[in-house]
Amino acid sequence: MASKPEFPLDAVGVNGPTYLKHALTSCTDPLKAIEEFQIANGILLPSLRPMLPLLDLHGVRRLDFHTSVVEELREKLISHINEMGQREGKERDRKFKELLVKSFPVVKVKALRPIVMCILRNTAQIDDQYLKVLVRDRDLYNDTDTEVKRQIWKDNQSLFGDEVSPLLSQYISEKENILFDHQNITIQFFGPSPKVRRQGEVVQKLAHMIGSSVKLYDMVLQFLRTLFLRTRNVHYCTLRAELLMALHDLEVQDIISVDPCHKFTWCLDACIREKNVDIKRSRELQGFLDNVRRGQEQVLGDLSMTLCDPYAINFLATSAIKILQHLINNEGMPRDNTILILLLRMLALGLSAWVMIDSQDFKEPKLDSQVVTKFLPALMSLMVDDQVRHFSGKLPPDEREAAITTIEHSGPLPDAVEAYLQESSVASILAMYYTLHVTKHKDRVGLLRILAVLANCRDDRAFEDPFLHSMVTLLIHMTDEFATADFCTGLFDEFFFAGLTRDNVTRHLLKLLWYIYPRLPPNRLHTLLKALQPTNQHTEKVHSLYQKLQDKINAQQEPVIPLEMDIDLNSPLMSVPTPAPYHHVI
Repeated sequence: MASKPEFPLDAVGVNGPTYLKHALTSCTDPLKAIEEFQIANGILLPSLRPMLPLLDLHGVRRLDFHTSVVEELREKLISHINEMGQREGKERDRKFKELLVKSFPVVKVKALRPIVMCILRNTAQIDDQYLKVLVRDRDLYNDTDTEVKRQIWKDNQSLFGDEVSPLLSQYISEKENILFDHQNITIQFFGPSPKVRRQGEVVQKLAHMIGSSVKLYDMVLQFLRTLFLRTRNVHYCTLRAELLMALHDLEVQDIISVDPCHKFTWCLDACIREKNVDIKRSRELQGFLDNVRRGQEQVLGDLSMTLCDPYAINFLATSAIKILQHLINNEGMPRDNTILILLLRMLALGLSAWVMIDSQDFKEPKLDSQVVTKFLPALMSLMVDDQVRHFSGKLPPDEREAAITTIEHSGPLPDAVEAYLQESSVASILAMYYTLHVTKHKDRVGLLRILAVLANCRDDRAFEDPFLHSMVTLLIHMTDEFATADFCTGLFDEFFFAGLTRDNVTRHLLKLLWYIYPRLPPNRLHTLLKALQPTNQHTEKVHSLYQKLQDKINAQQEPVIPLEMDIDLNSPLMSVPTPAPYHHVI
């Protein structure tokens, strides 16, 4: 760019302060010099000049008059520029280039800046010389439209990262607020449909920032992968899927046509929305997995992130439990159900996302056949026990006693259940969803049986937030059980206390106590409060919630428990293993 003029309007032929100072100091009649300056720089319309004294008589300042004229002309000019921008072709691009040359020197004049910004917004390819000026001046950059910023961001990843970072933090914060909110248990983490979720502010803002730029989309994916690896926070996996589907809704063909995960994510999204996997969709999903081309194995990294999304895990595990129930009712075998095998295969891929991306070893993990042949039958035996207990409970007392003595349906768990949930992430997730299943049906015996081993889940998966959120929400509606010693022992001593070294477990347990503390025996409540007392290692939020709970208990306030909601079987959260980006295969 040329050297910066003393006064921005000098560059477009309008005399500035230097000229006026010289005119006033070198003349014999300053008033005449001012009048000549006004005539030369006023509105050059002969028919208007006689009207100016009339405005003077009405006390209208010349500045106010000229400002109003500028504002009116500015809006008309912007409207005309936008109309020009609707056209296509080289002639349009040539005109905008000429307009930019003439107008850009006044970009720092605030009254005229909107016109320059409008021209920039409608210019398909802006020269670097203009972009550099916008980047160097923070005031100008802040006033720049997103359409123009996209052209800046393409070659300035750090600046784009600065813009995206607060949005990503906001997204994570919003997810955690839902999971930990102790005052509103009617808001279910897995309640909103996929379409509703991706209408959220952050997802829509990111989609707008990306526009149709493959390069910016790829940058966002790289940010998400890197943050996922650094933090093991699976909400970044959710955002990866939601962003892609938001761009799908907007029909941004430039991006969705080149993202190799698009059709798979779209198909999975439809299944989650409909809460069902039919034969046709199962074949489509399996086809995507089976047809990853040689040399394109990195696609598995992004597919695994899509499947590591807690909403995907929730759907896969819930569907698997429903199929097991169907197999029990129809005396079927797990290994013969192709849809069930596909669901477990996708679960295995999703649960390996962190390790796969971190190691850069893009191979689909092999599903342990014994999970299908040994663990699932053992889990199904628990479900049969639950059904038998349920039906026997409806029998007359004499017949019920005879049924219970004939076969034991509340004894120790089959060895295979505990063994495989310690060894297999897939088995752990299914055991966790079985836990939610019995909790939802308020089956205390079934719940106490599985609680005896649940803390042993592989990689501490049972202590992840979405699962604990769902479980606590269900437990709040089993308040009467908390008065019994065996229930408290199974829930607190055998399960929750095993995870108390984790900050998040303390928060979920405090949330549970917020609602059920009046039903607890005094000794048990005292023990829990002592165990939950935060230390310097706990966050401020834990300290705050603990103090609020103590105040509530001391004030003897009876907690208000909302009406029970129909919770769609809930979810775990993967604490997937940690960190290093890889290049997207777009």
